Amino acid sequence: MSLPAAFHEIAARVNNWGRWGVDDEIGTLNLITDDVVRSAAAEVRSGRRVPLALPLKEDGVQTGLIPGRVNPLHAMVQINQELFGPGTVATSDDTVTMGLQTATHWDALTHVSHSGKIYNGRPAATITAHTGARFSGIEKVPYIVSRGVLLDVARTKGLGRLPGDHAVSPEDLDEAAKFGGVTVRRGDIVLVRTGQIQVYLAGDRHMYGHPSPGLSVRTPEWFHARDVAAVADDTLTFEIFPPEIEGLWLPVHALHLVEMGLTQGQNWDLEKLSTACAEEGRYAFLLSAMPEPFVGGTGTPVAPVAVL
Repeated sequence: MSLPAAFHEIAARVNNWGRWGVDDEIGTLNLITDDVVRSAAAEVRSGRRVPLALPLKEDGVQTGLIPGRVNPLHAMVQINQELFGPGTVATSDDTVTMGLQTATHWDALTHVSHSGKIYNGRPAATITAHTGARFSGIEKVPYIVSRGVLLDVARTKGLGRLPGDHAVSPEDLDEAAKFGGVTVRRGDIVLVRTGQIQVYLAGDRHMYGHPSPGLSVRTPEWFHARDVAAVADDTLTFEIFPPEIEGLWLPVHALHLVEMGLTQGQNWDLEKLSTACAEEGRYAFLLSAMPEPFVGGTGTPVAPVAVL
């Protein structure tokens, strides 16, 4: 089934191919300039630090719904081993096997393709089993530090969690920005809270992923108009699931990653941040969310920290 005309119409309106040159591999992260970072640093007032990552563990968010995306499998490879003989300093080492998009993570621009293309019009066939992503692998992202803005859609509506069939709309984002007293600026990283992560934190990882509220196919134009650098939310699927348009699976992924070059993140725990922002009465902060530079990776685990 080919993508519908409505999808291609939105894609044409948000497309950023060539905007930062034909060789560009990081898309909207180009919007995080030195001036943007200096301005972001000015958001730090109390110094309160809020972690946003889920623990990496074997009974994590993955249930097998996405083939091959395994939760972290941790093993010790040496325990208190005296490498240089009895009585010398002993070391312990461990190893882990996991999907790079397993828990709290960023999607690289190569995470999805459509119509045989990835970001900036390159062939999807440049992703191979041997090398992974030849272009726009996650290692091409040098840093993700900028002004973060929490759009707390659930709290704005007086809810702990949005219903599973709620597609977060541009109107919802406007309402949350007004509620938080913030204006989304060029180069910002926007965090959208639905409250869905509460389902996982309460112990039901199967119901966490489906059904799930998430971003509507109408929101990419909202982010594009504001020159947002990256966006993340607190759900497994990022966008509403099942999709709002029957048969159109992962359209927001395709519009963000392929057409816009907009880095996006999933499974971010925004509960403590929601509380902190409400207590301090402000919804903008310095956000550090550095990617792990896996060469050829189509995603990366991340341990973000918001500093208020």
